[in-house]
Amino acid sequence: MVRILLATSRVDLQELVEKAVRGDPAAELLGVARSTAEAVAMARQLSPDIVTMELRLGDHDSAEAVSEIMVSAPAPIVMVSRDNGGELGVAAARALEAGALAVIPAPPPVDGRLEKAATEKFLSTIKAMAHVKVVRQWRKRAGDRRRIDQRRAAAADRPIGIVGIAASTGGPAAIRSILMNMSSRFPAPILIVQHMSSGFIDGVAESLDASVPLRVKVAADGERLRPGTAYLAPDGLQLGVSGRSRIRVVNDVPADGFKPSGSYLFGSIARAFRGEALAVILTGMGNDGTEGLRAVREAGGKAIAQDEGSSVVFGMPKSAIGAGLVDFVLPLESIGGKIVALAEGEENGT
Repeated sequence: MVRILLATSRVDLQELVEKAVRGDPAAELLGVARSTAEAVAMARQLSPDIVTMELRLGDHDSAEAVSEIMVSAPAPIVMVSRDNGGELGVAAARALEAGALAVIPAPPPVDGRLEKAATEKFLSTIKAMAHVKVVRQWRKRAGDRRRIDQRRAAAADRPIGIVGIAASTGGPAAIRSILMNMSSRFPAPILIVQHMSSGFIDGVAESLDASVPLRVKVAADGERLRPGTAYLAPDGLQLGVSGRSRIRVVNDVPADGFKPSGSYLFGSIARAFRGEALAVILTGMGNDGTEGLRAVREAGGKAIAQDEGSSVVFGMPKSAIGAGLVDFVLPLESIGGKIVALAEGEENGT
Protein backbone atom coordinates (compact mmCIF):
# COMPACT_ATOMS: atom_id res chain seq x y z
CA MET A 1 0.00 0.00 0.00
CA VAL A 2 1.39 3.40 -1.04
CA ARG A 3 0.38 6.15 1.43
CA ILE A 4 -0.05 9.50 -0.33
CA LEU A 5 -0.27 13.05 0.99
CA LEU A 6 -1.76 15.56 -1.46
CA ALA A 7 -0.99 19.28 -1.19
CA THR A 8 -3.21 21.49 -3.35
CA SER A 9 -5.38 24.58 -3.07
CA ARG A 10 -7.36 23.65 -6.20
CA VAL A 11 -10.61 21.77 -5.72
CA ASP A 12 -10.56 20.44 -9.31
CA LEU A 13 -7.06 18.97 -8.90
CA GLN A 14 -8.02 17.45 -5.55
CA GLU A 15 -11.03 15.76 -7.13
CA LEU A 16 -8.95 14.28 -9.95
CA VAL A 17 -6.31 12.86 -7.61
CA GLU A 18 -8.90 11.55 -5.15
CA LYS A 19 -10.79 9.81 -7.97
CA ALA A 20 -7.58 8.23 -9.32
CA VAL A 21 -6.46 6.98 -5.90
CA ARG A 22 -9.89 5.62 -4.98
CA GLY A 23 -9.77 3.38 -8.04
CA ASP A 24 -6.52 1.70 -6.94
CA PRO A 25 -6.64 -0.71 -3.96
CA ALA A 26 -2.85 -0.42 -3.60
CA ALA A 27 -2.97 3.34 -2.93
CA GLU A 28 -4.31 5.37 -0.01
CA LEU A 29 -4.82 9.14 0.25
CA LEU A 30 -3.86 10.15 3.80
CA GLY A 31 -5.07 13.72 3.59
CA VAL A 32 -5.10 17.02 1.72
CA ALA A 33 -2.98 20.03 2.69
CA ARG A 34 -4.05 23.41 1.33
CA SER A 35 -1.05 25.62 2.17
CA THR A 36 2.70 25.44 2.64
CA ALA A 37 2.33 25.35 6.42
CA GLU A 38 -0.26 22.55 6.26
CA ALA A 39 1.83 20.53 3.81
CA VAL A 40 4.87 20.65 6.09
CA ALA A 41 2.85 19.93 9.25
CA MET A 42 1.01 16.99 7.70
CA ALA A 43 4.21 15.54 6.25
CA ARG A 44 5.71 15.57 9.74
CA GLN A 45 2.59 14.13 11.37
CA LEU A 46 1.62 11.46 8.82
CA SER A 47 5.04 10.36 7.43
CA PRO A 48 3.61 9.61 3.96
CA ASP A 49 5.37 7.33 1.49
CA ILE A 50 5.11 10.14 -1.07
CA VAL A 51 3.87 13.73 -1.28
CA THR A 52 2.00 14.83 -4.41
CA MET A 53 1.98 18.61 -4.64
CA GLU A 54 0.44 21.26 -6.85
CA LEU A 55 2.94 23.60 -8.53
CA ARG A 56 1.28 26.56 -6.84
CA LEU A 57 -0.20 26.53 -3.34
CA GLY A 58 -2.48 29.56 -3.15
CA ASP A 59 -0.64 32.63 -4.46
CA HIS A 60 2.85 31.15 -4.19
CA ASP A 61 4.84 28.49 -6.00
CA SER A 62 5.54 25.36 -4.01
CA ALA A 63 9.35 25.44 -3.83
CA GLU A 64 9.23 26.69 -0.24
CA ALA A 65 7.04 23.75 0.82
CA VAL A 66 9.32 21.28 -1.00
CA SER A 67 12.42 22.73 0.69
CA GLU A 68 10.88 22.66 4.15
CA ILE A 69 9.63 19.07 3.81
CA MET A 70 13.06 17.91 2.62
CA VAL A 71 14.60 19.55 5.71
CA SER A 72 12.11 18.57 8.40
CA ALA A 73 10.25 15.46 7.14
CA PRO A 74 12.08 14.02 4.11
CA ALA A 75 9.84 12.15 1.67
CA PRO A 76 9.70 11.67 -2.12
CA ILE A 77 7.83 14.62 -3.63
CA VAL A 78 6.17 14.65 -7.05
CA MET A 79 4.69 17.84 -8.48
CA VAL A 80 1.29 17.47 -10.16
CA SER A 81 -0.21 19.93 -12.63
CA ARG A 82 -3.24 20.33 -14.88
CA ASP A 83 -1.44 23.06 -16.82
CA ASN A 84 2.09 23.63 -18.09
CA GLY A 85 4.45 26.20 -19.55
CA GLY A 86 4.74 29.93 -18.87
CA GLU A 87 4.90 30.94 -15.24
CA LEU A 88 4.28 27.36 -14.13
CA GLY A 89 7.43 26.29 -15.98
CA VAL A 90 9.47 28.52 -13.69
CA ALA A 91 7.57 27.22 -10.65
CA ALA A 92 8.35 23.66 -11.76
CA ALA A 93 12.05 24.46 -12.11
CA ARG A 94 12.17 25.93 -8.61
CA ALA A 95 10.40 22.91 -7.13
CA LEU A 96 12.77 20.48 -8.87
CA GLU A 97 15.81 22.44 -7.69
CA ALA A 98 14.39 22.38 -4.15
CA GLY A 99 14.24 18.58 -4.18
CA ALA A 100 11.07 17.43 -5.96
CA LEU A 101 11.66 14.32 -8.07
CA ALA A 102 9.46 15.02 -11.08
CA VAL A 103 6.57 16.99 -12.55
CA ILE A 104 3.71 14.87 -13.88
CA PRO A 105 0.32 15.72 -15.41
CA ALA A 106 -2.86 14.97 -13.52
CA PRO A 107 -5.08 12.40 -15.25
CA PRO A 108 -7.55 14.32 -17.45
CA PRO A 109 -11.31 13.84 -17.19
CA VAL A 110 -13.16 12.55 -20.26
CA ASP A 111 -16.95 12.77 -20.16
CA GLY A 112 -16.89 12.92 -16.37
CA ARG A 113 -14.54 9.95 -16.00
CA LEU A 114 -10.75 9.78 -15.82
CA GLU A 115 -8.92 8.78 -18.98
CA LYS A 116 -7.78 5.21 -18.26
CA ALA A 117 -4.29 5.12 -19.77
CA ALA A 118 -3.34 8.51 -18.30
CA THR A 119 -4.62 7.47 -14.88
CA GLU A 120 -2.65 4.22 -14.95
CA LYS A 121 0.50 6.11 -15.90
CA PHE A 122 -0.13 8.69 -13.17
CA LEU A 123 -0.52 6.01 -10.48
CA SER A 124 2.39 3.88 -11.69
CA THR A 125 4.68 6.92 -11.61
CA ILE A 126 3.63 7.79 -8.06
CA LYS A 127 4.17 4.20 -6.90
CA ALA A 128 7.61 4.07 -8.50
CA MET A 129 8.65 7.41 -7.02
CA ALA A 130 7.40 6.36 -3.57
CA HIS A 131 10.26 3.86 -3.39
CA VAL A 132 12.97 6.41 -4.16
CA LYS A 133 15.29 6.88 -1.19
CA VAL A 134 15.59 10.59 -0.51
CA VAL A 135 18.24 12.27 1.60
CA ARG A 136 17.50 14.88 4.25
CA GLN A 137 18.56 18.36 3.20
CA TRP A 138 20.07 20.86 5.61
CA ARG A 139 18.69 24.32 6.06
CA LYS A 140 20.74 26.91 4.21
CA ARG A 141 22.14 29.78 6.21
CA ALA A 142 22.53 33.31 4.89
CA GLY A 143 25.81 33.67 3.06
CA ASP A 144 26.32 29.90 2.89
CA ARG A 145 26.35 29.65 -0.91
CA ARG A 146 29.33 27.83 -2.33
CA ARG A 147 32.00 30.25 -3.50
CA ILE A 148 32.41 29.91 -7.25
CA ASP A 149 35.93 29.18 -8.38
CA GLN A 150 36.65 31.67 -11.15
CA ARG A 151 39.15 29.74 -13.25
CA ARG A 152 41.19 31.18 -16.06
CA ALA A 153 40.17 30.60 -19.68
CA ALA A 154 41.62 27.42 -21.09
CA ALA A 155 44.64 27.37 -23.33
CA ALA A 156 43.95 26.76 -27.00
CA ASP A 157 45.32 23.21 -26.80
CA ARG A 158 42.70 21.65 -24.51
CA PRO A 159 41.56 18.03 -24.61
CA ILE A 160 37.84 18.71 -24.00
CA GLY A 161 35.98 20.69 -26.64
CA ILE A 162 32.37 19.89 -25.72
CA VAL A 163 30.43 18.50 -22.74
CA GLY A 164 27.26 16.41 -22.98
CA ILE A 165 25.12 15.79 -19.88
CA ALA A 166 22.21 13.36 -19.49
CA ALA A 167 19.90 13.26 -16.45
CA SER A 168 16.44 12.15 -15.41
CA THR A 169 14.91 11.90 -11.92
CA GLY A 170 16.66 14.40 -9.63
CA GLY A 171 18.46 15.93 -12.60
CA PRO A 172 17.54 19.64 -12.42
CA ALA A 173 19.00 20.05 -8.93
CA ALA A 174 22.10 18.04 -9.89
CA ILE A 175 22.62 20.08 -13.07
CA ARG A 176 22.32 23.31 -11.13
CA SER A 177 24.89 22.09 -8.59
CA ILE A 178 27.35 21.31 -11.40
CA LEU A 179 26.86 24.56 -13.32
CA MET A 180 27.24 26.61 -10.14
CA ASN A 181 30.85 25.42 -10.00
CA MET A 182 31.68 26.77 -13.45
CA SER A 183 32.69 30.27 -14.42
CA SER A 184 31.06 32.22 -17.25
CA ARG A 185 34.42 31.80 -19.02
CA PHE A 186 34.11 28.01 -19.18
CA PRO A 187 35.92 27.18 -22.43
CA ALA A 188 33.46 24.75 -24.05
CA PRO A 189 29.73 24.52 -24.85
CA ILE A 190 27.57 22.21 -22.74
CA LEU A 191 24.62 20.26 -24.18
CA ILE A 192 22.08 18.81 -21.75
CA VAL A 193 19.32 16.19 -22.05
CA GLN A 194 16.95 16.30 -19.07
CA HIS A 195 13.98 13.91 -19.09
CA MET A 196 10.83 15.64 -17.86
CA SER A 197 7.17 16.16 -18.63
CA SER A 198 6.35 18.27 -21.67
CA GLY A 199 5.93 22.00 -21.17
CA PHE A 200 8.43 22.66 -18.39
CA ILE A 201 11.89 22.76 -19.98
CA ASP A 202 11.66 26.48 -20.78
CA GLY A 203 11.09 27.21 -17.10
CA VAL A 204 14.03 25.04 -16.09
CA ALA A 205 16.28 26.89 -18.54
CA GLU A 206 15.07 30.28 -17.31
CA SER A 207 15.61 29.35 -13.67
CA LEU A 208 19.10 27.99 -14.30
CA ASP A 209 20.07 31.01 -16.40
CA ALA A 210 19.16 33.30 -13.51
CA SER A 211 21.08 31.33 -10.88
CA VAL A 212 24.35 30.02 -12.40
CA PRO A 213 27.36 31.85 -13.88
CA LEU A 214 26.96 30.40 -17.38
CA ARG A 215 24.31 31.36 -19.90
CA VAL A 216 21.58 28.68 -20.04
CA LYS A 217 18.99 28.38 -22.81
CA VAL A 218 16.85 25.92 -24.73
CA ALA A 219 18.71 24.81 -27.86
CA ALA A 220 17.60 25.87 -31.34
CA ASP A 221 18.46 24.03 -34.53
CA GLY A 222 21.34 25.57 -36.44
CA GLU A 223 22.54 28.01 -33.80
CA ARG A 224 26.26 28.34 -33.24
CA LEU A 225 27.91 26.49 -30.36
CA ARG A 226 29.43 28.96 -27.93
CA PRO A 227 31.70 28.41 -24.91
CA GLY A 228 30.30 29.35 -21.51
CA THR A 229 26.78 28.41 -22.65
CA ALA A 230 24.62 25.43 -21.63
CA TYR A 231 21.95 24.28 -24.09
CA LEU A 232 18.97 22.18 -22.97
CA ALA A 233 17.19 19.80 -25.34
CA PRO A 234 13.69 21.05 -26.27
CA ASP A 235 10.57 19.01 -25.49
CA GLY A 236 10.19 15.91 -27.63
CA LEU A 237 13.19 16.53 -29.91
CA GLN A 238 16.65 15.03 -30.22
CA LEU A 239 19.66 17.21 -29.44
CA GLY A 240 23.05 16.84 -31.09
CA VAL A 241 25.61 18.73 -33.14
CA SER A 242 26.10 19.43 -36.82
CA GLY A 243 29.86 19.32 -37.29
CA ARG A 244 31.91 21.13 -34.66
CA SER A 245 30.22 24.51 -34.78
CA ARG A 246 26.43 24.15 -34.91
CA ILE A 247 23.63 22.66 -32.82
CA ARG A 248 21.32 20.08 -34.37
CA VAL A 249 17.74 19.80 -33.05
CA VAL A 250 15.64 17.29 -34.98
CA ASN A 251 12.51 15.18 -34.72
CA ASP A 252 14.37 11.89 -35.09
CA VAL A 253 13.04 8.61 -33.73
CA PRO A 254 13.50 7.85 -30.02
CA ALA A 255 16.80 6.29 -28.98
CA ASP A 256 16.34 3.49 -26.43
CA GLY A 257 12.78 4.75 -26.00
CA PHE A 258 13.74 8.35 -25.24
CA LYS A 259 13.32 11.63 -27.11
CA PRO A 260 15.34 13.62 -26.17
CA SER A 261 17.90 10.92 -25.44
CA GLY A 262 21.25 11.00 -23.69
CA SER A 263 22.52 8.22 -25.96
CA TYR A 264 21.58 10.24 -29.06
CA LEU A 265 23.41 13.29 -27.70
CA PHE A 266 26.52 11.36 -26.68
CA GLY A 267 26.72 9.57 -30.04
CA SER A 268 26.45 12.87 -31.89
CA ILE A 269 29.23 14.64 -29.96
CA ALA A 270 31.44 11.54 -30.23
CA ARG A 271 31.20 11.58 -34.03
CA ALA A 272 31.97 15.29 -34.31
CA PHE A 273 34.50 15.85 -31.51
CA ARG A 274 36.10 12.41 -31.18
CA GLY A 275 38.61 12.47 -28.29
CA GLU A 276 37.57 16.00 -27.29
CA ALA A 277 34.10 14.85 -26.17
CA LEU A 278 33.22 14.57 -22.48
CA ALA A 279 29.98 12.79 -21.49
CA VAL A 280 28.46 13.09 -18.02
CA ILE A 281 25.67 10.80 -16.83
CA LEU A 282 23.70 11.83 -13.78
CA THR A 283 20.93 10.59 -11.51
CA GLY A 284 17.91 8.98 -13.16
CA MET A 285 15.84 5.87 -13.74
CA GLY A 286 16.61 3.42 -16.54
CA ASN A 287 19.67 3.13 -18.73
CA ASP A 288 19.50 6.07 -21.14
CA GLY A 289 23.00 7.22 -22.06
CA THR A 290 24.81 3.89 -21.77
CA GLU A 291 24.96 3.12 -25.50
CA GLY A 292 25.97 6.68 -26.26
CA LEU A 293 28.82 6.43 -23.78
CA ARG A 294 30.09 3.45 -25.75
CA ALA A 295 30.45 5.72 -28.79
CA VAL A 296 32.24 8.38 -26.73
CA ARG A 297 34.75 5.90 -25.32
CA GLU A 298 35.37 4.29 -28.73
CA ALA A 299 36.11 7.76 -30.13
CA GLY A 300 38.68 8.40 -27.41
CA GLY A 301 36.53 10.73 -25.31
CA LYS A 302 36.00 10.66 -21.55
CA ALA A 303 33.00 9.85 -19.35
CA ILE A 304 31.94 10.78 -15.82
CA ALA A 305 29.16 9.12 -13.80
CA GLN A 306 27.54 10.36 -10.61
CA ASP A 307 28.09 8.04 -7.66
CA GLU A 308 25.36 6.10 -5.87
CA GLY A 309 25.55 8.06 -2.63
CA SER A 310 24.71 11.41 -4.24
CA SER A 311 22.20 10.10 -6.84
CA VAL A 312 18.48 10.42 -6.19
CA VAL A 313 18.03 7.34 -8.42
CA PHE A 314 21.13 5.32 -9.34
CA GLY A 315 19.70 3.67 -12.47
CA MET A 316 21.39 5.58 -15.30
CA PRO A 317 24.82 5.90 -13.68
CA LYS A 318 24.69 2.29 -12.47
CA SER A 319 24.00 1.05 -16.01
CA ALA A 320 26.94 3.02 -17.41
CA ILE A 321 29.31 1.95 -14.65
CA GLY A 322 28.24 -1.68 -14.94
CA ALA A 323 28.97 -1.61 -18.67
CA GLY A 324 32.54 -0.48 -17.96
CA LEU A 325 32.12 2.75 -19.95
CA VAL A 326 33.06 5.34 -17.31
CA ASP A 327 36.43 6.95 -16.52
CA PHE A 328 35.41 8.69 -13.30
CA VAL A 329 32.72 7.88 -10.70
CA LEU A 330 32.28 10.97 -8.55
CA PRO A 331 29.97 12.45 -5.92
CA LEU A 332 27.86 15.31 -7.25
CA GLU A 333 29.87 18.00 -5.46
CA SER A 334 33.05 16.93 -7.29
CA ILE A 335 31.70 16.69 -10.84
CA GLY A 336 31.77 20.39 -11.71
CA GLY A 337 35.39 20.76 -10.66
CA LYS A 338 36.38 17.66 -12.61
CA ILE A 339 34.70 18.96 -15.78
CA VAL A 340 36.49 22.30 -15.44
CA ALA A 341 39.85 20.64 -14.85
CA LEU A 342 39.47 18.40 -17.91
CA ALA A 343 38.37 21.31 -20.09
CA GLU A 344 41.37 23.35 -18.97
CA GLY A 345 43.76 20.70 -20.17
CA GLU A 346 44.65 18.87 -16.97
CA GLU A 347 45.09 15.33 -18.28
CA ASN A 348 43.71 13.56 -15.21
CA GLY A 349 41.29 16.30 -14.20
CA THR A 350 43.11 17.00 -10.95
